[in-house]
Amino acid sequence: MAEDHKQPDGPDLTQGIPLADLPDGGMLAGQVGEETVLLARRGEEVFAIGATCTHYGGPLAEGLVVGETVRCPWHHACFSLRSGEALRAPAFDPVPCWKVERQNGRVVVREKRAAPAPKRAAPAGAPDRVVILGGGAAGFAAAERLRREGYAGTLTMLSDDADAPYDRPNLSKDYLAGEAPEDWIPLRPPSWYAEAGIDLRLGTRAGAIDARGRRVLLADGGELPFDRLLIATGAEPFRPPIPGAEAPEVLVLRSLRDCRAIIARAETARRAVLVGAGFIGLEVAAALRHRGLEVAVVAPDRRPLEKVLGPPFADLVRQVHEAHGVAFHLGEEVASIAPGQVVLKSGGSLTADLVILGTGVRPRTALAEAAGIAVENGITVDAQLGTNAPGILAAGDVARWPDPHSGERIRVEHWVVAERMGQAAALNILGQPEPFEAVPFFWSRHYDELTIDYVGHARSWDDIEVEGDVAARKATLRYRRGGRTLAAATLGHARECLRIEAAMEAGRATA
Repeated sequence: MAEDHKQPDGPDLTQGIPLADLPDGGMLAGQVGEETVLLARRGEEVFAIGATCTHYGGPLAEGLVVGETVRCPWHHACFSLRSGEALRAPAFDPVPCWKVERQNGRVVVREKRAAPAPKRAAPAGAPDRVVILGGGAAGFAAAERLRREGYAGTLTMLSDDADAPYDRPNLSKDYLAGEAPEDWIPLRPPSWYAEAGIDLRLGTRAGAIDARGRRVLLADGGELPFDRLLIATGAEPFRPPIPGAEAPEVLVLRSLRDCRAIIARAETARRAVLVGAGFIGLEVAAALRHRGLEVAVVAPDRRPLEKVLGPPFADLVRQVHEAHGVAFHLGEEVASIAPGQVVLKSGGSLTADLVILGTGVRPRTALAEAAGIAVENGITVDAQLGTNAPGILAAGDVARWPDPHSGERIRVEHWVVAERMGQAAALNILGQPEPFEAVPFFWSRHYDELTIDYVGHARSWDDIEVEGDVAARKATLRYRRGGRTLAAATLGHARECLRIEAAMEAGRATA
């Protein structure tokens, strides 16, 4: 699961370094015995924490210090320099901390500090019963944060998935490519839920939400009362009205079960056709090429990902995939799908042992809408993720929230965003007002040579400012409208992506 990266050896921090070698805001990775430790300075204070991100093992020394936190350059996890706590997803586990002393102008790292004791009690007035609908990113993050904050009330998660919460981004990347074992995929081992006092009910469908009576009616006839309800039902794959698209041999990728089905078919297939040229579809194309399949991509777009990344970036994405043998059929639409064949509207056809639809997803809003909860391209929520129904919140792919950075009400389908929304929802459930103001972020990896980081949200722009060389894969692209930077995409400029994110959070939208 972790990307290959060799940590720098660095100095022996038990022997110390001159304080002058560590400027304010600076970081340095060194060694304490066999462990790699990160030194970071804020003003006159120096902190020592584990140098490796607990999410995918990213090198924190290559990240960014913001206030008393450090952010990982790979996937923007955020840790407290003072306590080591994982403050923001996608990391949930803390990094260790060491004691630091100052001696004659030198900084010396001493023994490891004891891990902080877990919080024993939630704030006064916390609800007695919390129910979470959904076992994806937002639902898991909310449950984890509730328990981390000391919430001791009844906590129930309902998921119609057969598997406990897992790392969905990996389904279209290393796991699908055959490079990651399945035991990397769960976000927590199965035993964790019982140990944390979380009643995780898998394979369980909610039939209705009784908003006034504050209860969830189960499809099997049971019911669950709640004091607070978090709707985190996510999104489901959209199957376009193409003849043959509903056939069982036409697959989609959303769940671990879907991924297993694709892997099973890929073991005997020779030719795969991907319908759609979005991020997930292209990651799937890369994974299947790694498995040795011939891959064709069919999409109506002129360039893959052009609507999100613009022409320069989109052209590079196409070139990389073509260099790895992917055949694009752009400006094309599928007329029908039959066993072994995909027929194009232009009259041509493609041989296919495996057909995968990458035609987008739709928010799962049916339960909310039937309960009288406001819905418009997702469940409408306020800044604190509350719906128009008292005591009911929504988070993740299903939620549409007021984004302070773009000035628009948006709904995005990013894994990290869903997790961070779940964390914010948990605090709001506990009565700790927490407006959701995180800058949207996602990453997309194609083969081992192209990783795209994207922050912000730009549905449209009037200018793309390019810094660096896209063809050389060292570039930052800022998507601007009316002189404001709404979003940025980077190649090989991970720290710059972090800087832009921090600037957006601080309200410097022209950065």
